[in-house]
Amino acid sequence: MNISIEGITIITICSYLYYLSYKRIKLKCFERALSFIIIAGLILRVFTSFDFFLHDWDEKYHALVAKNLLTSIDVPRLYLTPLLEYNYQNWTGNHFWLHKQPLPLYVISGSMYFFGENVIALRIPSITLGTITIYVIYQLGKLLFSKKIGVLASFLYSINGLIIELTAGRVATDHYDIFFTSLIFSSLLFLLRSVKNQSSFYFALGGALVGLAILTKWLPALIVLPLWWIYSWKNKVSLNRILIRTLVLIIIITVISLPWQIYIHNHYPLEAAYESEFNMRHLYEALEGHGHPFYFHINRMRIIFGELVYLPLIWLLYSWFKKPVINNKFILLCWIMISYIFFSAVATKMQGYILICAPAIFIMIAAFFFEIQNSQWQIKAPLITKLISVLLIALPIRYALERIKPFEKRRTEVEWTKQIRLENDRIQNPKKVIFNTCEPIKVMFYSDLIAYSNIPSEEKLCELQKENYSILVDDCSLVPANIQNLDFIEFRSLSHK
Repeated sequence: MNISIEGITIITICSYLYYLSYKRIKLKCFERALSFIIIAGLILRVFTSFDFFLHDWDEKYHALVAKNLLTSIDVPRLYLTPLLEYNYQNWTGNHFWLHKQPLPLYVISGSMYFFGENVIALRIPSITLGTITIYVIYQLGKLLFSKKIGVLASFLYSINGLIIELTAGRVATDHYDIFFTSLIFSSLLFLLRSVKNQSSFYFALGGALVGLAILTKWLPALIVLPLWWIYSWKNKVSLNRILIRTLVLIIIITVISLPWQIYIHNHYPLEAAYESEFNMRHLYEALEGHGHPFYFHINRMRIIFGELVYLPLIWLLYSWFKKPVINNKFILLCWIMISYIFFSAVATKMQGYILICAPAIFIMIAAFFFEIQNSQWQIKAPLITKLISVLLIALPIRYALERIKPFEKRRTEVEWTKQIRLENDRIQNPKKVIFNTCEPIKVMFYSDLIAYSNIPSEEKLCELQKENYSILVDDCSLVPANIQNLDFIEFRSLSHK
């Protein structure tokens, strides 16, 4: 029977930690409860991230570009030394890699510098940020509502299956979404605290984090501004002060995020201009097969946050419209509505986009959970209330298990990567290239080989041979007869499985 003993052990340990957290919540020891949630959340992230292979979209590209920054730090590169002609508009095969903003790549590169060029070092920053964000969610829930709501919201974040998968690089946009959301949530926390505590330090730190979020996934980071404005207005901050502070905030954000944009447009104008235009096309064109109907995100909400998420949403809408005042419920509502309306309107739709408002949804669910415990529901329909309460927690747990897949044996690429590294070490010549390999990006991450999936012309191969390149050809697919007869080429069986 193909069952993972490690997975069973990990789930058992985490279940016990969450049980200890529950017991502390019953005793109103919320900080102690949070500590158990953070430890369990960390364990889940580490366990899920410890599959020893690169995932295809988009992790392997982020991994290679981050590795190449160790050699050439001035700008991200996919191919350090492109030997064949390339299309600078093709982000999966170009030279200068400006497809995304640079911050996560440089942080991941720093992690590889300290921990080695391996998949664990690649994921350490996301594991760290994702774990810290559990605490940030608690603080947001506590600031806007109460400690108990903050604790439950942090629990829901800690077990969320999509967030854990992104941390492990298993699904598209992977580490970028973890960086982006962590920076946005933290920036909002500090900006809200700056209003509550009248702290210039928190204000500056919040602005700096927005700037860093822009250097991660661009302008959607500005969602924190309207939320901060609403919170400031709610706390009776004068309009003049809000306007002055907004100007200061824009200056801080610009100082941090603009220099990179100027740098790449001056030094790499073709690539920078194309990528800027490509980013804008997301708004009106369904790119790379991510075209979906307008209700895509609303439909995915039940999968990401649990099928009963619509009940808390209806409750939030009803409770605010029943008493339409600028309060913390209104902040949650704006956070959710701005995110869903905007990303439902744009043409390109991906599930990770909507995580920008995940804390608002977790806090909303937590607030609804405690609301029905203390309402007329308990008196009039106790069984239905208990069922709803259980499902609000159980459905996200089920989703987490489906995503993490703790009970399944996990595949690895250990043997294949050993082959690649042996070939790399065998060839002493620093100028070496392999053609016809089915995984060129992964080959380049695991070795010093320059790798391509195609085979160039005989003339190009002869030209590379004259330039003293050691040339390998993988036999994973058909090799033309004229290439097979070239005596300076070594043929290898390095097929990826």
